[in-house]
Amino acid sequence: MQMQNPGAAAANVQTAASAGSDAGSRRRPALPARYADILCLDDFEAAARRHLPLPVYTYIAGAAETNRSFHANREAFAQYDFVPRVLVDITGRDTGVTLLGRRYDAPFGIAPMGLAALSTYRGDLVLAEAAARENIAMVMSGSSLIRLEDVARVNREAWFQAYLPGDDAGIAALLARVQAAGYQTLVITVDTAVAANRENNVRAGFSIPVRPTVRLAWQGIAHPRWLFGTFLRTLVQHGMPHFENSYATRGAPILSPNVERDVSGRGHLNWRHFRMVRQLWPGPLVIKGLLDPRDGRMAADAGADGIIVSNHGGRQLDGSVAPLRVLPRMVAACPDIPVMLDSGVRRGSDVLKALALGARFVFVGRPFSFAASVAGEAGVLKAIELLKLEVSRNMGLLGVTSLGQLDESFLLGQ
Repeated sequence: MQMQNPGAAAANVQTAASAGSDAGSRRRPALPARYADILCLDDFEAAARRHLPLPVYTYIAGAAETNRSFHANREAFAQYDFVPRVLVDITGRDTGVTLLGRRYDAPFGIAPMGLAALSTYRGDLVLAEAAARENIAMVMSGSSLIRLEDVARVNREAWFQAYLPGDDAGIAALLARVQAAGYQTLVITVDTAVAANRENNVRAGFSIPVRPTVRLAWQGIAHPRWLFGTFLRTLVQHGMPHFENSYATRGAPILSPNVERDVSGRGHLNWRHFRMVRQLWPGPLVIKGLLDPRDGRMAADAGADGIIVSNHGGRQLDGSVAPLRVLPRMVAACPDIPVMLDSGVRRGSDVLKALALGARFVFVGRPFSFAASVAGEAGVLKAIELLKLEVSRNMGLLGVTSLGQLDESFLLGQ
């Protein structure tokens, strides 16, 4: 792999005009009339629960063990109230933000979500195309079923999120493949040292590898739109899905027992491996899954260009703290790099609260996955539109015209 100087500080700011795919030249897909009553992101989850087989829905919606961290993520946002300003001319509101050398039209992006193609036909491509069209950030998941090269072709500005292989040679080979595909920003997720205890998945009949059962077959038959529009369509046109991006080469099919081997073996990874990634990766490098400010400082000192404070949406260690609660401490510990957040963001008000507490950007996961599952790209575009409108409307009601004006003076904690 070619060695270059790490970091992104000298990168030129890019705009939507240079964004990457031909998504803007295609006709904008229309949301089906049956979803005309969707008014917010939570409405997509209700629609997805009807549309998806229970095991697939539970895989997306569920979390670990008692769901304590999952619920805590939402509760954390409820612990802050707004203190708005009035008689401010807010007619020139700007929801845009510059992050890691690039200008986006909104302060939120699409979080990495594994197995997106299991709930939506070619799901990763759907998410990538919608993000390119709307000029928002999108992170491609390393545990996806679509080749990373295919996603890069439809969205040249997509980020890639990697779960590092367990050996140095495997890490170097994967990074070489990602760089060759044209990705500029790399995200390393570090909160998956061991597999989580997702009891909800087991109770609903979902597992990795996927195990065919009578119960699973009946769920498919009972949800014909998903069965014919996603699952059978994928099998007919593309064959059995594989984990495509865990390594430099193709991984195991989702029905193979080798999947368990492919997603294990990371328990020994440490800061040496992150520093190795920094030496090999020439562009912006983001570390995801931090909650302790001491780890944030270590990441910044090891060359991270950004941090995503996250508890994996409550899907890993149940009982882990909500990212919003530790966000101010992480920002204070790492003032020299942008601190971002995911886990629990559902409304425009959540986005603005995170930004007021010091986040430069937030990522949203489950709602976009639900939107894609029920209405494909049109659903994702509608979800982005709804969240953008909420951000802009709430900026006006708060009395701010740019996101940089937000700080803790606009919030009162309970």
